[in-house]
Amino acid sequence: MGSRGQKRTETADELPADKRACSSLEFRPSSSNCSSIRTHLNSPNSIPDADMETSSSTSASSRSDGEHEKEDESTYGSCDSDDAEQQPRHHILRDYQRRRSSSDHGKLNTILSNLNEGNGGSGQLAALTELCEVLSFCNEDSLSSLMADSLSPVLVKLAKNESNANIMLLAIRGMTYLCDVYPRSSGFLVRHDAVPALCERLLAIEYVDVAEQCLQALEKISRDQPVACLQAGAIMAALNFIDFFSISVQRVALATVVNICKKLPLEGPAPFVEAVPKLCDLLQHEDQQLVESVATCLIKISERMCQSSELMEELCKHELINQVTLVMKSNSRTTISQPIYNGLIGLLVKLSSGSFVAFRSLYELNISNILKDVLSTYDLSHGISPPDLVDGNCNQVHEVLKLLNELLPASTGDQANQVVLDKESFLADHHDLLQRFGMDLFPVLVQVVNSGANIYVCYGCLSVISKLVVLSKPDMLGELLKTANIPSFLAGVFTRKDHHLLMLALQIAEIILKKLSDVFLSSFIKEGVFYVIDALLMPEKCSQLMLPVFGGIQPSFDSSQKSSAREFQRCLCYAFDMVPSSSVSSCKIDKDTVCNLAKHIKTNYFAPELVESEKGMTDVLQNLRTLSAALSSLINMPVDDGTTVQHEEKFYSILHQIMLKLNGREPVSTFEFIESGIVKSLMHYLSDGMHMRGNVEFTGSYDHLVVLGKRFEVFTKLFFSYSDILVEDLPLSILIQKLQSGLSTLENFPVIPSHGFKQRNSFATVPNGRCVMYPCFRVRFVRAEGENCLSDCAEDVLAVDPFSPLDAIEGYLWPKVFTERTEYGELDAEELEQREVLPNLLPSNANSTQAKSSGFIDSMSIDLPEMQEDEANFSQIASEQVHFRELNSGETMSLDETNMGSAGKEQEFPTESTKNMRTPCSASGDNDIKDSSARLLLYLEGHQLDRTLTLYQVILQQLLNSEKEFMTWAKLWSRVYMITYKRALESNQDDPQEHTYQERKFSVSDQKIASIQNMGYFASMFACKLTSDLDKSSPIYDILFLLKLLEGINKYSFHLMSCERVRAFAEGRNDNLDNLKVMVRSVSQNEFVSSRLTGKLEQQMQDAFTLSTGGMPSWCNGLVSSCPFLFSFEARCKYFRLAAFGPRRGQLNAISRSNSGTSSDRQTTSGGLPRKKFLVSRDQILDSATRMMDLHARHKGLLEVEYNEEVGTGLGPTLEFYTLVSHEFQKFGLGMWRGDHCSFITSTTLPTESVILRNSSGLFPRPCSPKSDANNGIQFSQVLKKFVLLGQIVAKAIQDGRVLDVSFSKAFYKLILGQDLSLYDIQSFDPELGRTLLEFQAIIVNQKRHQESICVENAALKQDLCFRNTRIEDLYLDFTLPGYPDYVLSSECNLKMVNSANLEEYVELVVDATIHSGIARQVEAFKSGFNQIFSISHLHIFTEEELERLLCGECDIWAFNELLEHIKFDHGYTASSPPIVNLLEIIQEFEYSQRRAFLQFVTGAPRLPPGGLASLIPKLTIVRKVRIIIEP
Repeated sequence: MGSRGQKRTETADELPADKRACSSLEFRPSSSNCSSIRTHLNSPNSIPDADMETSSSTSASSRSDGEHEKEDESTYGSCDSDDAEQQPRHHILRDYQRRRSSSDHGKLNTILSNLNEGNGGSGQLAALTELCEVLSFCNEDSLSSLMADSLSPVLVKLAKNESNANIMLLAIRGMTYLCDVYPRSSGFLVRHDAVPALCERLLAIEYVDVAEQCLQALEKISRDQPVACLQAGAIMAALNFIDFFSISVQRVALATVVNICKKLPLEGPAPFVEAVPKLCDLLQHEDQQLVESVATCLIKISERMCQSSELMEELCKHELINQVTLVMKSNSRTTISQPIYNGLIGLLVKLSSGSFVAFRSLYELNISNILKDVLSTYDLSHGISPPDLVDGNCNQVHEVLKLLNELLPASTGDQANQVVLDKESFLADHHDLLQRFGMDLFPVLVQVVNSGANIYVCYGCLSVISKLVVLSKPDMLGELLKTANIPSFLAGVFTRKDHHLLMLALQIAEIILKKLSDVFLSSFIKEGVFYVIDALLMPEKCSQLMLPVFGGIQPSFDSSQKSSAREFQRCLCYAFDMVPSSSVSSCKIDKDTVCNLAKHIKTNYFAPELVESEKGMTDVLQNLRTLSAALSSLINMPVDDGTTVQHEEKFYSILHQIMLKLNGREPVSTFEFIESGIVKSLMHYLSDGMHMRGNVEFTGSYDHLVVLGKRFEVFTKLFFSYSDILVEDLPLSILIQKLQSGLSTLENFPVIPSHGFKQRNSFATVPNGRCVMYPCFRVRFVRAEGENCLSDCAEDVLAVDPFSPLDAIEGYLWPKVFTERTEYGELDAEELEQREVLPNLLPSNANSTQAKSSGFIDSMSIDLPEMQEDEANFSQIASEQVHFRELNSGETMSLDETNMGSAGKEQEFPTESTKNMRTPCSASGDNDIKDSSARLLLYLEGHQLDRTLTLYQVILQQLLNSEKEFMTWAKLWSRVYMITYKRALESNQDDPQEHTYQERKFSVSDQKIASIQNMGYFASMFACKLTSDLDKSSPIYDILFLLKLLEGINKYSFHLMSCERVRAFAEGRNDNLDNLKVMVRSVSQNEFVSSRLTGKLEQQMQDAFTLSTGGMPSWCNGLVSSCPFLFSFEARCKYFRLAAFGPRRGQLNAISRSNSGTSSDRQTTSGGLPRKKFLVSRDQILDSATRMMDLHARHKGLLEVEYNEEVGTGLGPTLEFYTLVSHEFQKFGLGMWRGDHCSFITSTTLPTESVILRNSSGLFPRPCSPKSDANNGIQFSQVLKKFVLLGQIVAKAIQDGRVLDVSFSKAFYKLILGQDLSLYDIQSFDPELGRTLLEFQAIIVNQKRHQESICVENAALKQDLCFRNTRIEDLYLDFTLPGYPDYVLSSECNLKMVNSANLEEYVELVVDATIHSGIARQVEAFKSGFNQIFSISHLHIFTEEELERLLCGECDIWAFNELLEHIKFDHGYTASSPPIVNLLEIIQEFEYSQRRAFLQFVTGAPRLPPGGLASLIPKLTIVRKVRIIIEP
């Protein structure tokens, strides 16, 4: 091979630079054009210096390429231009292009004539140089077909001129430019044999730069002429010497092969087979883009050859199977895209289907280990219904299940071909391989089904399990079934409604009983399999079982309407077959088939005496039922003050026996646990019957609080201890596990995909007449029989928006049915007119729960003036979401900057009385308001419609609850629905017979303990409706409600145990105040998370259509609001962002996280959201923050910061700004926080830089007397303004995904979440004060108990009220707040000093001042500022710890593997580079302060976002910096 550098030195300066930017995979011709010469001339002395550059959120986004022009604030984000100015520009540009095209055409004619004249080498070289120059700047209008056809033969002829390499190079470059400018010219070049000429040059490869230019030209031609390139041998020509080229040139060569393989002819010879060995070798390349191109080629080749077994056998001879499994095994899913990975699995599916060699190779290569890893990391967020595709490839798990079904052959008698017979013979001879296959995959398949996967995935998993059971011999099957509890698994499958799943479950049960009847018969009875099979045959027995068994066929949705995935148009029977869709017949299963198999199992394997319930019941079930009955009878027994202790002892005894039974040596199955009634009894015991009430209010009486308090204490004492139980887990943890298992077995909440919606324009007459992008329901409104107060709606069938709330439908219907009746009444008409005006003022906010009930609607908040005290209850409506559709990314939200005139006004905040008006459970409060204001009651098919739902959710819920056979999407939308209406009653009184409670009388001391237990939190739980999908008689409702109670008890276990110690001190069982200290080991919050429900919610949130229209099933919103603990923190974060900010911001956040680490990180982070830039001053951070919030608080886009007189903007400076602001709020002298004794700090004692307030327990608001307007010399109005600003900053940080470096106390987070504080919470931010107050409280309760027992007051008071052997009077306490002498608790004359008589009042006043009245205005100010950004109620789904994590990010220690996985290395560095290894080892050894400083340096914030390094967007990137030094 000759060196092109020496041959072309004399002409190097004459050749034109390669000016056309080539789009072919980052390859530029200039990189190959005399590269050695240019390097020699321009950089004779280049010394690479291996410096590392660290790039993350700061670099590349915080530095400007040039001087950034400062613009006025009003111009930021504005891209508008005047149309009048655009018109002349357009004409000028068009005239210029016309003149330029005419000039280029003349030049090309001249060049063509010069090339045809053949004036020697120098003349042709000059003409080609000019041609490349012209083509590099002209466009398609400059060329014509005639000119392209004339140039093509000349260029092809010159490309064959071997005597002059420069002419060859420029001629081939001319071809490249010609195809680039005029793509149709590739056909002319092919006609004049350009492709063979280029292939010949590639195979000769005499000159490297000529070969590189040939690859460039072939890549252009192959885009439009792939068949011609294939026939000319371009594949092998491109691959033959590919190793000699650089990475960028190799990418161009592979791009050529990809273009050809995408259009392989279906018939004829297969010359591409010879390229398979070379492609297989390239699969192990280090370059990701190269590997993906090679994989694409192999996938396309396998699709072309899958029709012939011989060709597939030929493929397998070239180690294709081995190479593909190596790619899949080496953690390639983190380096290649998911569609390519899915395509490789599909390649193995095709090969194993038609090739026995591939089948055998996959078993020998232990493919089950790879597939096990794929399934074990199965992300349910990707488990969307199969018709939804991911980048043109099917769901990854669906492809894996296809492969597993192919690897487990099932012959069908005479139809079995030779390949299937060979596969069965191989498995029969190699039981060890089959056993290894089953041991790897069986438990994972069971786990996937139990995780709540969709019906297609469940069917595929059950199909594989069925084949494994059939192919395994009895001894091997016994070992296999030990890896999972198969009887319990089958019992759960029997609760599904689809007959395909029922049939597979019956087949699995029948085979197991046939092979191992003696082993599994008893476990089938224990787990309830026998009972559910019997219930399938006798539906009347279903009502006797708590396990919901279904004997019919599930109402399924027809997904065949214009689905892009043809294979899923078939029945489930064929979903995983490799059969062409044209040959698929109807469903193989009918009702008789299921019943016949169930009858066969019952007759042949279960004894007749088992049918009798008593004989068929296990001993464990009988014992649990006995205990459940005993607990229920004890609950219903009358109680008086004298028998309270005995009742508590009996309760403790029964609960102790239940606990021992659940944790005993003999395990309790899920079926036994559910059927025993223990759940209902425990729930009734803990709730004292209040779980059946609609609303719970405690007005004046502490009876129920006393009962709840004592029962919670008994339960906490027992289930949070380890006595008599030799297990590692707490008894409560065991109970939670049983409940979670029962929930996974019983629940059948649907995941509703949107593929049944036909995307079409419709006009919805109801409720407000507008065009929508989806079909409407056809509804006829009919007056109910006997309704005389309303008129009949005379209109015919109306088109109703399916996603409109029922309140909006009522707003449309009410004037029409009520107007005629009130025409004669002038007063009623005026009232009616006012009622009609309100919906027009707020068309989308007819009810404040629209955003909650109808799902997530991309929206922006209504900008309203500041609310006054009397408007506090209206603030929820003001912050609700308006029904806006998706906006284009370029649109400006002008609504955000209106109504700002009140920004500078003095704000007024709600008083304590206003605050107390709010109910502890927002959901119940909303429902109460709706019920009381309802004017119409709506009914569908006799069922009253839930007003919290949309019409779509109502109809869908009734459809899913029905037991009809099939309901297609077409029928769903074409059917006419009859909705009857009647007038609602004026009053809605609770049925007095529904809630009957025994009157109980308790002592004053008991009531005192109940009052300090903060039982209002528990009482609020009974008022919250779980979800409208559930009936209160359902066993799922019982499980969910009990889990809710246990989660509350676990959260307040410290409070309850402290109360128990106070009670023990009062009763004399404890005489030492030091014993009041409590150390409680509570259960981890993660144990309450249901992986099954979390997976279903993730699946539902992946459906963009249901998110944008509000079509989510009602259980999603209901359970997340009432039982948020059931869902993982990550799933709730996603739900929160979708609910609070709309689907556009939520989806962009999800996309950016899923794409983190890719080359497009910075574009995907927030590309679809409008941005606002703001100029701040480092010297006046708080003032700048105030101005920013005044201008842009309601702006829904991202806020970005740039500093005055500093270059740079973007994510880095913005993160730094939020860090600086959070530090400013923690400085001394603001008067905001406890411990900020600014009155004792003078200007002389303050350092030059203000000290940040540090508190190990976190920040909590500094109390200020409600009667005072100043706080230690600081105007209290200024303190309130700072709390308003703090609320705005916190909300904006959460909205934009920023991290704050601030440490709030746990109690303050509770206040943010709307939770009430009690005496016990004081210890979380002031341990000394909290402990002292608790001891005072114990003394008071002890005295009250003693006073009641001996009926002597004065003597007892003087004798017993001592604090650690010191009389109360001798403590010399006055009625000021401890630590705050200016805060006077009471001005009454008799409350100057604390004594035995007023100690109780002193404690109450201190507690009130510390956590209630003293901080109420500050908290309300914070919330008012927060609500200006978004409604603070959206945060109620988080706990205090989770809210801190959401706001302040992570501070975890970094493991080396975590650093290696989540840091990106580029530009010459890899994970194994010595500098990288050294750097990561140093980072890993960082202390806490060093980690903060490092993160501050590279990201702008000292903390990582929630999720740690994995959530850093863009990824932390380390690159190798090459420094070039040019000597003078």
